[in-house]
Amino acid sequence: MLLFFTFAASSLLPKEWYLEIPIVSRTYLTASFITTAACALELVSPFSLYYNFKLIFHEGEVWRLVTNFLFFGKFSLEFVFHMYFLMRYCRLLEENSFRGRTSDFVFMLFLSALFMTVSVVWVGVCFVVDF
Repeated sequence: MLLFFTFAASSLLPKEWYLEIPIVSRTYLTASFITTAACALELVSPFSLYYNFKLIFHEGEVWRLVTNFLFFGKFSLEFVFHMYFLMRYCRLLEENSFRGRTSDFVFMLFLSALFMTVSVVWVGVCFVVDF
């Protein structure tokens, strides 16, 4: 719903709005939406996405290091808010603080994910986005 108001306020078509998003933010939004859609359509189980130290480092399921940042729960109002804030703040950072420095923005995201992944071991959260 909030995304609809963003479209209406800017008077852009959804496709134009989507293509106007900076590349890293657009990639993260798309990957998050596809991951959540795959879970909603039961193509992928959320149990194969969550962070589990034993499964990652003893069973070799390394995709869990990335996918736990992409799944935001089932399609709901909470999901819409997650996507809205993800787009708002990633886009603001990429367009302002990291303008023309895409690699620096990706590195900042990588370091943030690394610190969250390391600290989640002591917190005990399954999906790092809930941290």
